[in-house]
Parts: sequence; structure tokens; C-alpha cells
Amino acid sequence: MSIVKINVLTVPAEQREVLEKRFASRAGTVESADGFEWFELLRPLEGTDDYLVYTRWRSEEDFQAWMEGPMKAAHQGGGQAGGEGAPKHKPAATGSTVWSFEVVQQTAPKQG
Repeated sequence: MSIVKINVLTVPAEQREVLEKRFASRAGTVESADGFEWFELLRPLEGTDDYLVYTRWRSEEDFQAWMEGPMKAAHQGGGQAGGEGAPKHKPAATGSTVWSFEVVQQTAPKQG
């Protein structure tokens, strides 16, 4: 079965809109990756400043290939806004932790 990676991003209230806009502008960077199955950005409703970035992958190898290829290339400039010599973005998150899970059971809504 699939694996799930959840990146827990601690985002102060004043940076939430910045983070959400950055994710919205990522425009398909992960969707075309081999082995990619699902993405969700989860906004906290109460009691925490932690956003969850949920991705599901066919295998750990597919996730690692994306991390070492497209994801690494996208972040190579350290978050530059626009290219060579452009000013760098201040990170929206103040902390990050990645959780890894293996899917052992799953279900979907009944059809019809």
C-alpha cells in the first residue's frame, strides 16, 4: 500500500496568508511526479499554529525521487522570488517536522 508524508509547519497567525498563497502558486509542481497520489494543505482551526501538508505516495522510493529531483530543484534558490539576484522570501513557517506513515487500511465512500 501507499505511504503518507505529513509535513507539520508551525506558522504564526500573521504568516498564514503568505503560506497559503505560496502553496497556491506552486502550480502543479508535485502533481506530475511519478508515484504521487494525493496532496492536501490543512489549515488549523483552533488551538495550534501548525499547518499539515499531507502527501500520499505509491512508495518511499517515489517520495525520495521527488525529494531529490523536482522538490530539491524548486527549493534550490532558497526560496528566491523570481530568479537570479531576486530578493529571497522570508520563510512563512518557524518550524517543520515530517511524519511518515504506511497506509495499512483505507476505505472510500460507497458508490450509488
